[in-house]
Amino acid sequence: MRAPYCSDRCVCPERSSKRSDRCNSGGVETNSSTGNATRARPGGRSARVRYAVHRAVTELLAEDAAESLTIPVIAARAGVHATTVYRRWGSVPELLADIASSRFSGDVVVPDTGSLPGDLERWVEQVATDLADPDVLKLMRAAVGTGALGSNACVADRHAQLAAILDRERSRGGDPPDVERTADLLLGPLYYRAVFIDLPAGPDWARTLVAGLLG
Repeated sequence: MRAPYCSDRCVCPERSSKRSDRCNSGGVETNSSTGNATRARPGGRSARVRYAVHRAVTELLAEDAAESLTIPVIAARAGVHATTVYRRWGSVPELLADIASSRFSGDVVVPDTGSLPGDLERWVEQVATDLADPDVLKLMRAAVGTGALGSNACVADRHAQLAAILDRERSRGGDPPDVERTADLLLGPLYYRAVFIDLPAGPDWARTLVAGLLG
């Protein structure tokens, strides 16, 4: 006879009364000595610390506190020890790079319109919309200001998205430009427009930008 399954899909064999008690109570584990129920925490301490620290940095940047961003200040806002932050990230630049990498990873869905111009135009519009978010801009400016580590974290996933679009065009039998040229002519203007001159990038601008790349 198959062992029963609880709501969180862990097997509850009869020989493990503690596990059965936890499963049958919907993820609540009972302390056998006291009878008190304690709810199991999802994730783990490492995940909770990372979330708290990332949130603290985001809040501080929103308050325009980038210039005073230090590990002790971040740790105090996050409610963790500074040594914990130093041990995990080492420095503010490494922390900002981690946050930027997390924020920009998967934030834009690679479009599939059926044509390379359509894919690139849609992608440019999506990236421009994302870069128009004030919180995103503050994070990016802070990360880029720390040097190459932060800069790379801000563009790595975008670069991978462009590579995916160009690879798909090749699979269609097309002959797209290489990814470096594409990044130079699309990412460069997008980031310059967002970070330095704060101008919107609408559909017309996206079409003009892509037309300049494809000729």
